[in-house]
Amino acid sequence: MTNPAQNQILGILGGGQLGRMVIQAAINYNQDIHILDPDANAPCKDIAQAFEVGSLKDFDTVLAFGKKCDVITVEIEAVNTEALQKLADEGKKVFPQPHILKLIQDKREQKQFYQQHGIPTADFVLTADKADVVSKKDFLPAVNKLGKEGYDGRGVQILRSEADLEQAFDAPGLLEKLIDFDKEIAVTVARNEKGELIAYPAVECAFHPTANLVEFLFAPAEISPEIEAKAQEIAKDVILKLDMVGILAVELFVTKSGEVLVNEIAPRPHNSGHHTIEANFTSQFEQHLRAVMNWPLGDPSLRCPAAMINLLGEDGYSGEAIVEGKEEAMAEKGVYIHLYGKKLTKPFRKMGHVTLLDESVSSLKAKANRIKELIKIKSNA
Repeated sequence: MTNPAQNQILGILGGGQLGRMVIQAAINYNQDIHILDPDANAPCKDIAQAFEVGSLKDFDTVLAFGKKCDVITVEIEAVNTEALQKLADEGKKVFPQPHILKLIQDKREQKQFYQQHGIPTADFVLTADKADVVSKKDFLPAVNKLGKEGYDGRGVQILRSEADLEQAFDAPGLLEKLIDFDKEIAVTVARNEKGELIAYPAVECAFHPTANLVEFLFAPAEISPEIEAKAQEIAKDVILKLDMVGILAVELFVTKSGEVLVNEIAPRPHNSGHHTIEANFTSQFEQHLRAVMNWPLGDPSLRCPAAMINLLGEDGYSGEAIVEGKEEAMAEKGVYIHLYGKKLTKPFRKMGHVTLLDESVSSLKAKANRIKELIKIKSNA
């Protein structure tokens, strides 16, 4: 008997590296994927069954694209949710659901959701503009976040004292208490329409000191079994309380007193799960596909310890990308390079990642630092 889902078209809003890696997983299942992206040279352009250039924020463009698909999902949150809601109302499968995307698009709404549903998170106050932030100086030290349009580390800044208030965002946002955390970790969870739910082992993230992007990731996280269980329970609680279908990355703080607090969530494949392609039985990209298509969910277990390095464009270089050190790194055991098909580089642009496999996290840390210094993304300009 033929499974009708095999003949369904999956449409993805966004054709960047996340969509590209979903397509790479989908090829194994003969799953057709159509892509909409504003960039005519997006990483997905040559490997999708259909690729359209258009705005992800334009109602008519998103609506017309979605009408040609059976299931619609996203690889970026900045999309027109009204068009997605209309498609859902007309019977299209849209995952994650449009109202959840709308909620996550606004960090103010996101934080209030945690508060209203008993999900542990840092204390916060909403702010209307820069003057409002200044009036709440007694709340410092805090993290000032834009409500909307923040992405990849942008729209977030730390205000430690009154001297920093000049940097406050002059737009609706929030102040979140600065957490003196011990570790930053992430747990990815996935859920399909049938209600199946899985959680990946927690990973530990180390951020770039200036770009506010994940620089290294280590799996498994070096945390106690109790913290691991608590983190997985919280991540599952979030996706269940959202009643969301799809994959959800839950970023968490582990405080020095052992609390686990939700920082932010992403309703799509996420940088904290890139290592799963080689390191886990089911990658996050295949899991996303399985979840939105309502297929059986895959085993999220780790095969072995892993590290992930983001390959960012080197500071001071813009233009046609040149990858230094690639062949030397390729010659090493347990090194897997993923380049995203982006022809042009600029400072801190995500150009690729490297996954490293080894027998222990401790040996991976030394190896990760060495490989990071080996592979550089530069340009002639």
